[in-house]
Amino acid sequence: MDWTRHIDAYCERTDPSYWSEPVNAVTNLAFIVAALIMWRRCEGLIWGRGLAGILFAIGVGSYLFHTHATPWAALVDTTPILLFSLVYIFLANRDFWLWPVWLSAVGAVAFVPYSALLTPVFGALPFFSISSFYWPLPLLIFAYALLLRQRSPQTARNLAIGASILCLSLTMRSIDEPLCMAFPLGTHFFWHILNAFMLGWMIETWRRHVTR
Repeated sequence: MDWTRHIDAYCERTDPSYWSEPVNAVTNLAFIVAALIMWRRCEGLIWGRGLAGILFAIGVGSYLFHTHATPWAALVDTTPILLFSLVYIFLANRDFWLWPVWLSAVGAVAFVPYSALLTPVFGALPFFSISSFYWPLPLLIFAYALLLRQRSPQTARNLAIGASILCLSLTMRSIDEPLCMAFPLGTHFFWHILNAFMLGWMIETWRRHVTR
């Protein structure tokens, strides 16, 4: 595999140059800001600060991808997102459901085959196919919200809010190319802004649950 080949995946990019996606690159600051805010709010919470650190890495990785636009940068972009998902699911299992650590970890790892099974399903659907590998995540968050509504209604509500924001974020990601002719800037930068808010909100949801 050529780790340095050029990737042209978004409407804003028009050539292989470093600053061909200035808006997509700069809006990654939203992740950095959200990470710094949550780092401060999670003082004394090691896992919360761990999530904030991963959120910071998401911003850095996404910036590198939208400037270098190569396979190695894509890997740096997506790895922190997967790591955040796995850590958060582990914490949700442990703290929302009060599962033992080993079962919480197994539940988190199970996200990988769960996502692998559902990605082709979403991939077969018009519109959803563009972001098929992301759609299993809001579905899972909605499921947690539904199942937690009796046990912890406030946490369930906050999870549902987070999943709803993610759905809107994914919509912005998915319409980037289809609207490219009408809106040459693209809509991918909304994915960054909304995702930064959503991930910060998900950390805040966990923080409120464990400190209540």
